[in-house]
Amino acid sequence: MSRVVNVNPECPSLDVVKEAVKVLRDGGIVVIPTDTVYGLAADPFNEDAVKRVYEVKERSRSKPLPILLGEAHHAFKLVKPTQLFWSLAMKHWPGPLTLVADPVEGLPGHLRRWEGIGVRLPNCTLCRVIARKLGGAIIGTSANISGMESPRTAAQAMSMLGDQVDLYLDGGPTFLGVSSTVVDTRGEEPRIIREGYIRREALAAP
Repeated sequence: MSRVVNVNPECPSLDVVKEAVKVLRDGGIVVIPTDTVYGLAADPFNEDAVKRVYEVKERSRSKPLPILLGEAHHAFKLVKPTQLFWSLAMKHWPGPLTLVADPVEGLPGHLRRWEGIGVRLPNCTLCRVIARKLGGAIIGTSANISGMESPRTAAQAMSMLGDQVDLYLDGGPTFLGVSSTVVDTRGEEPRIIREGYIRREALAAP
């Protein structure tokens, strides 16, 4: 049976953070509150953990998974940021904007298969502390079955995912309650893949 632990997302206790990081290092999956919606956290460099995320979400393996960063500079571990990438990041990070860029060389095979990797610096202390302690990044996809509504509470996530998840961190309702906007930054102009909390007009002139 999955363990449920209460947490203050903006002032998490060290014990809760340590427990979550241990689960992730062991290849487990943790549901965490982010600034947008509840997310499925896993170690992006652990292929078996990434496979489990796809299975839990019932998501096509052809679709990349977004990654949450501990700090903005941790993006360099995963992607090759363009000038457009940093222009948008400086304007909207930390916050609900996922930026897609080309992967760096030397990544594990399961990450190299993604043509582009989406990264985000969340406005959430809990997410960023966990990411930093895990090495700078965690998988941060929504904690739902693909095609279903993204959960705003731990209870909503639990109703969909049940005991397939190792640990639930319950931080109450998420602040924004809307998924991040996803933008491809590999061209000269931003290309919106998914319009979420940040609207199209806010991206027109980075």
